[in-house]
Amino acid sequence: MARNLDEIINRKGTGCIKYDLAERMHMPEDVLPLWVADMDFKSPECVSEALRRATEHGIYGYSQATDAYRAAVCKWYLENFRWEIDPNWMIQTPGVVFALSMAVRAFTNPGDGVLIQRPVYTPFSDVVTRNGRRVVNSPLSLINGMYFMDLEDLEEKIVQEEIKLMILCSPHNPVGRVWTKQELMKFGEICRRHSVIVVADEIHSDFVYPGYKHHVFTTACPEMEDYSVICTAPSKTFNLAGLQTSNLIIENDQLRAMLKQEIARTGYGQCNQLGLVACQAAYEGGKEWLDDVRAYLKGNLDYVKTFVENKLPMVQVIEPEGTYLLWMDFRKLRLSKEELNQMIVGKARLWLDDGEMFGKEGIGFQRWNLACPRTILVEAMERLEEAVAQMRG
Repeated sequence: MARNLDEIINRKGTGCIKYDLAERMHMPEDVLPLWVADMDFKSPECVSEALRRATEHGIYGYSQATDAYRAAVCKWYLENFRWEIDPNWMIQTPGVVFALSMAVRAFTNPGDGVLIQRPVYTPFSDVVTRNGRRVVNSPLSLINGMYFMDLEDLEEKIVQEEIKLMILCSPHNPVGRVWTKQELMKFGEICRRHSVIVVADEIHSDFVYPGYKHHVFTTACPEMEDYSVICTAPSKTFNLAGLQTSNLIIENDQLRAMLKQEIARTGYGQCNQLGLVACQAAYEGGKEWLDDVRAYLKGNLDYVKTFVENKLPMVQVIEPEGTYLLWMDFRKLRLSKEELNQMIVGKARLWLDDGEMFGKEGIGFQRWNLACPRTILVEAMERLEEAVAQMRG
């Protein structure tokens, strides 16, 4: 391992929500935070060095993406996903959730339904309802420990609810599916048949476990090129979420113009200067760091799976194909919502994401963040084992 990913870095007192919200949320003093999706690993040194050079300049004026920046993004997606991007297709926004909200406003009208697939990342619902639109849910189906799209239900909802916009999570957060090319093709055929615009959140695309492959939506389904917004960002990949930089790829000129117009209505103009610096540096020089992190995460996943299999047989790990998040099923313990919360927070002193926040389909599940030093994960699993034993006996 080229980098010391076992290093414990004290993030308390830095303003990070992962640790510093604990007191406000009335968590136990010694709670282990394994919830929000950022990593406890230092970003690549190439990023830190680029930021040092930028801050040494001493001027932080209005900034925009340069040709070199766009070239770095294009090269990353060409080399890693065989996706050839025209730099003119790009729009920069301060994060993917902001982009989702802008897309809802640009491509639908108040009262329209927007289709999502629960259990799914909570902001998908938020950006719909907070903009006066309706959430229409086509839930994923859990079959033998694996989630699938219910394409028959999805098409029925599109027709019944006159859907104009669908938000796709790919790879899927929280269930960890990496959709196959065939799944995306079938999904895309339905959306194209009904002229549904797809906004694909592909922020986790760089985290795919061995044996699986991420397909950019429009490469799997080229007939959707004129109906798609692909949302990308370096934030999950290189632990840069606080620098608020994302890149939207929109091939259709009309859709791109509509989204730009909606963004302009917010008064948002220039990007965060340091976010642009960090993104370019990461895509230019962060590949070896990422390879190390992915190998480490695979080790973390293997550790948890083995631990659960040997010591927590009543708990089921939903095998993730991608992301550094883990979806865990506690339903066989037959605990009430309150009892499960008491076991996780009160007894195990773990701060996880309660599955219900991802939709009612997540009741009885918990989402874990595996992107931490292994010693933290070992302690977390041992705490959980003890807490389960207390609740059952």
